[in-house]
Formats: sequence, C-alpha cells, structure tokens
Amino acid sequence: MAVQTIAGNATTAPVDLGPAAALSCRECGERFELGPLFACASCFGPLEVAYDLPTGSAEELRKRIEAGPDNIWRYAPLLPVPADVADKPNLNPGFTKLVKADNLARELGVTGGLYVKDDSGNPTHSFKDRVVAIAVEAARAFGFTTLSCSSTGNLAGAVGAAAARAGLRSCVFIPHDLEQGKVVMAAVYGGELVGIEGNYDDVNRFCSELIGDPLGEGWGFVNVNLRPYYGEGSKTLAYEICEQLGWRLPDQIVIPIASGSQLTKIDKGLQELIKLGLVEDKPYKVFGAQAEGCSPVSAAFKGGHDVVRPQKPNTIAKSLAIGNPADGPYVLDIARRTGGAVEDVTDEQVVDAIKLLARTEGIFGETAGGVTLGVTKKLIEAGVIDPALTTVVVNTGDGLKTLDAVSATSQATATIKPSLDAFRAAGLGTA
Repeated sequence: MAVQTIAGNATTAPVDLGPAAALSCRECGERFELGPLFACASCFGPLEVAYDLPTGSAEELRKRIEAGPDNIWRYAPLLPVPADVADKPNLNPGFTKLVKADNLARELGVTGGLYVKDDSGNPTHSFKDRVVAIAVEAARAFGFTTLSCSSTGNLAGAVGAAAARAGLRSCVFIPHDLEQGKVVMAAVYGGELVGIEGNYDDVNRFCSELIGDPLGEGWGFVNVNLRPYYGEGSKTLAYEICEQLGWRLPDQIVIPIASGSQLTKIDKGLQELIKLGLVEDKPYKVFGAQAEGCSPVSAAFKGGHDVVRPQKPNTIAKSLAIGNPADGPYVLDIARRTGGAVEDVTDEQVVDAIKLLARTEGIFGETAGGVTLGVTKKLIEAGVIDPALTTVVVNTGDGLKTLDAVSATSQATATIKPSLDAFRAAGLGTA
C-alpha cells in the first residue's frame, strides 16, 4: 500500500491501488509517490503508473484471470485498482466481443484471419468506460468528490454514467458543436454538462486552468490530474484481445488516434503480457488511424518527423478531432519500433467504411470505427498490411452516436402502399 501526498495538503494517507507502486516519468524515469499528478516536476514529461507486477507461474496467473468476472476486473492484478474493486459500485465495463469478421475478410482479401474488437458493447457504448472505471478508483483513493473531464463526446457520457453509479458529482466540458447524440447521452445522467466555444484543444486548456483554481478543488479530472491512472484502462483492450485469441498476440492491430493514449497503452499491455509470460513473445505491428481532416500524427509519420505539428481539426470524426495529441510522439515511436505505420482517410472514406462494416458484419460503428476500418482497407490495398497475417481492427464506439455521418445515404429503400401489388410494382423482394 503506497502513501500519497496531495499538493496543498500537509496530511498523508494510505492509498490502496493494488499493484501500483509509484508514478514514473516517461521521459527521465524519475519516480513519484502515487497521487493526483500528471507531469514530472523535473522535466515536465508525462507520468505513468509503475507496478509491482505478480511473480510466479504464468499458468497460475492465467487461471486466476480466467476465473475472474467477465469484465475488466478479471485483470485487477495488473491494474491500479484495489483487490476488492469488483465489489464496489461501478459500471463493470469490458470483455466485449472479438468478432471473427469472415465476411469482411473476404471483401478485403484477408486470408490470415480478420477480427473486430467491438467496444460498442460497453455500458455507454464506447471504450471510454474502461478508462473512466480506472479513474474512478483513483478518484476514490485520493478523496475527490467531483469527477470531471474535457471530452470530444464519448468520455463525457462515460464520466457522467460512472459518477452517477459511484455516487459522485460530475461536471464535464465539451466543444459546443458536438454531435447531438453525444450531447444527450452526456446530459442524461444528471451531472453538469458545459459547452465551451471552441474545439477540443480549447476545452482541454480551459480544464487545465480550472485545476489550478480554487473552483477546481476536490475535482478529479480523469484525463488531466488522474490521467496516469485513466490511461491504464486502455491496456485491458490488449489483455482481452490476446486472451480471446487463445492467449496469442495478434500479428497486426489497427487503432484509432485521438490523443494517442489508447494506442500507447495497448502497446504497453501487450508488452506486459510478454513480460509476464502470458503470451509467446513474437513480433507484432501496430498501425494508427486518423481522419485526413485531423491527421497531425499521420503527417509526422509520413514526413519522417519526430515532432507532431498541431492542426486545426475539420472532420466528421469528431471523437478523434484532437489537433495537438499529447501522446503523438510516443505513437510515432511505437509505429516505427514495431514496423507499423500511421495513415489517414478522407471523410468520404470514413462513411464508406462505416457502411462496409455494417453491411458485412452487422456492426454499426461510429465515425472513429470508420476511420480505423478505412485506414485498414487503404493499407491492405497499398500492401502495407499483410492480408496473410492475423489482423485486429478496433471499433471504439456505437454508430448511433454519430448518425449524421451516414443519415443522408442510409434511408428507406422505398415507401409503398400496404399491398402486394405495390410491393411487386416497386421491384422489391426479388433476388
């Protein structure tokens, strides 16, 4: 059990976050006690959770995981959460379907096995439930009474729902022009929902200012002062994919990029599984996907740069519309280290991919899923993704949240009078 020291508070208290041992700077390696910190005091690099991971037999750990609940808490020994986390009021996200997408594979010419990790099955229908569930445990440990975030939509709903379930107050901030479905879903849980005039980067800057103001005292911002813990939730995607593949690493995985945190933490999760002996160590490739209208990481990758130059977002994929992605440089490192790539697609290609996934596999993904599948298709056609290898595509959310993207081209086939003659006259019902 670690001891936390909160800035501005002279008292210390024991913190039980399971195997989490400290916070470690990703740049210089300096370690800090567990607390609501997100930047290194020495070099201002990002902090992440360092662990005392389980020791002993990999087979015993594998059995322990498999005997756990059908949600992310089966991986509690590898997460910054207390051992009794499953007994607390939370939304219990995770263990979503890994769909073997044979119809889609035939369409794309994939022979090595194509899978869709469909995270639209989470409680608020996006992967954000995973990261928020971890952040809630950190908020409880540090005594926060209000849960908050800056959001492009999905996170706002996930925070509102998780706070309601946990008995916490919530106040979340979004760009003023989000898709209406995401606005409604964020508001329905009864917390405060505040639209900020500007894009996501403007919202995020505002939240950073609020943290340093007395108004923000007692507030846990899941993707700011709780970010090191929050990010760890994305590791559970890696854990689940490998377990659902029979404790095997995928050969190739395609992941959407917003801040880039999901991609970096999936890679971290894969590396942990290798270190623990839960999967066989072998090469794998990580591919990042962006929309052309907000593609700063893709531009840097294709330009051979190490610095990600910010962009002003202009895309229908609003959940990925982060023009200055915090983890962008780390995404570049992972794509290059694994032999992967970062690519982008147009809004038209995003829509086509959403409809392709729906038509072939019955999965209605949101625009982020369209970005990921669109990039997958583009890279297969370019010979960058090998169709003979096992490939996993991550769909992060439900298409019901982004109906505007496909509504113009997804309407009734025909409107007829209620008679068989009218049905025949319309040429319907024939092969």
